[in-house]
Amino acid sequence: MAALSGKIIQNAFLAQHRPQARHSTRYPSDFCALDTRSVHSFQECRLRLAGTSAKWLNTISTAWISSSKQAYISCNAAQGSSVVPSSAKVDFLKLQNGSDIRGVAVGGVEGEPVNLTEPVTEAIASAFAAWLLNKKKADGWRLTLGITTAGHDVLQFGLASTPAMFNSTLTEDEINHCPVDGAIMITASHLPYNRNGLKFFTSAGGLNKADIKDILERASRIYEDSSHGSTQELEQASKGEVSNVDYMSIYASDLVKAVRKSAGNKEKPLEGLHIVVDAGNGAGGFFVDKVLKPLGAITTGSQFLEPDGMFPNHIPNPEDKTAMKAITQAVADNKADLGIIFDTDVDRSAAVDSSGRELNRNRLIALMSAIVLEEHPGTTIVTDSVTSDGLTTFIENKLGRLVLCSICLSVAHLFYDKGGKHHRFKRGYKNVIDEAIRLNTIGEESHLAMETSGHGALKENHWLDDGAYLMVKLLNKLAAARILNPNVGSKVLTDLVEGLEEASVTVEIRLKIDQNHADLKGGSFRDYGEAVLKHLENAISKDEYLCKAPKNYEGVRVSGYGGWFLLRLSLHDPVLPLNIEAPSKDDAIKLGLAVLTAVSEFPALDITALNKFLQQ
Repeated sequence: MAALSGKIIQNAFLAQHRPQARHSTRYPSDFCALDTRSVHSFQECRLRLAGTSAKWLNTISTAWISSSKQAYISCNAAQGSSVVPSSAKVDFLKLQNGSDIRGVAVGGVEGEPVNLTEPVTEAIASAFAAWLLNKKKADGWRLTLGITTAGHDVLQFGLASTPAMFNSTLTEDEINHCPVDGAIMITASHLPYNRNGLKFFTSAGGLNKADIKDILERASRIYEDSSHGSTQELEQASKGEVSNVDYMSIYASDLVKAVRKSAGNKEKPLEGLHIVVDAGNGAGGFFVDKVLKPLGAITTGSQFLEPDGMFPNHIPNPEDKTAMKAITQAVADNKADLGIIFDTDVDRSAAVDSSGRELNRNRLIALMSAIVLEEHPGTTIVTDSVTSDGLTTFIENKLGRLVLCSICLSVAHLFYDKGGKHHRFKRGYKNVIDEAIRLNTIGEESHLAMETSGHGALKENHWLDDGAYLMVKLLNKLAAARILNPNVGSKVLTDLVEGLEEASVTVEIRLKIDQNHADLKGGSFRDYGEAVLKHLENAISKDEYLCKAPKNYEGVRVSGYGGWFLLRLSLHDPVLPLNIEAPSKDDAIKLGLAVLTAVSEFPALDITALNKFLQQ
């Protein structure tokens, strides 16, 4: 048969509980791990994965290369505490979480039965292999017996981040078997210890919802076949060797090169700068030793760099108040110039300047917009739906500049360039990134797509939502400024967001839909939620003090009383999140009352949280 090329990378976060006090959102467990010792490829092949134990939090990546002669595959494995027989009935489609897969991997939490078991994970990994070969159009969509009986060599990538896994599909490094054709990241980000999940990538980016559904349907068939013993003979034919590849060093070296380039190829452009990192016991600790130190930065005071899936110090989440307080305190205690914080798998990030000012959410988007618009004047900035009105004004007006007429070159003919364009879209980092890509295909230039959650992707970086790369863009600005003034610090970043108008009151209230309530009349929570939104929209149209946003892609967004609110339906859960921003508490209450008046007619909607806010 024709030679095939299919390389798969897989990464697993594993954690083991130790008997000491834990963060309140964690739960006790003897062991937290995903065991993926073996993978059944669709119908005709079983690919064997190497087994390895892991303590605390361990991330091992896999690369698989298949040809007509041999196949290479690798993975880590650790014995899980909860294993469900492969004969158990599993609804694979319930594991879909938008463009990711999420499930419960460890038992022990009441009301959360294990559904992401070893056999289920094997089937999903195998289904991805089949899906990938189909996408690559490599002699059909099946792995054949001729390939699998040749054996499988294993590559272990070690600790890795989600952006690095995607980046491995782009890296040109033949010695280390890159670029790979596909990547799997095993992570549930900052969710509790008993959860796990998978993210998938090819060189075209992260997979979309339709792809995930396709893979889960394939996995379901594989799972059924394996439970009937149809892969038993092929399992015995698999064999291979194990090799290690330090891919994170390859990935980190590219980040270092980017900063050096911005500073005229100076070897240590951050020399003298004190930068502290908070990795939140996730996978971001590499940024200290592999990125900042080679650039000359002082990193004393960096914290929680060791991986621990129980997250004993705080949730690794740039939106979490406790996490941001921790990095702000670290900056103050160490008199640092800059603080950097990552989420668990490093696809999100935020910063803190030397004065303790947080650079996250709207501020981080404003900062990145300022940097990108300097490089690409007039470009469109795509964000999620909950960004502020102040951000729109900042991008479209405050980032404007005086421009010399290019025709007559006369100083007398200076005109004001309005700056960029703010395209507020939907929640979901994949939605935001895909929208930016779409705009470029229809002729509207866009170079930045960002969510308030800290996800951010740039066109120059292949639209990869990479928290480490976002921070590198900030470091580039610092490094370039220090060429002109060696004493400059993070104020050069803070100055870029001067003029950003920020609301005094910012709140998110989650209104839950009771799926068992009789008012649903047997319908879905999504249909019920849409009915709530339609009713709110009609009610708003009759209120002279409120104005519905003329262009909106998600939910109902309304301006009034100097602020705004957005009520939308959650992407995955029976919840209607309500975001309110206003110049004062009284104005926020007025907006909240407008919502309450409309939604009170829906008894299946729990408005307890909204009432509590209004009564404070």
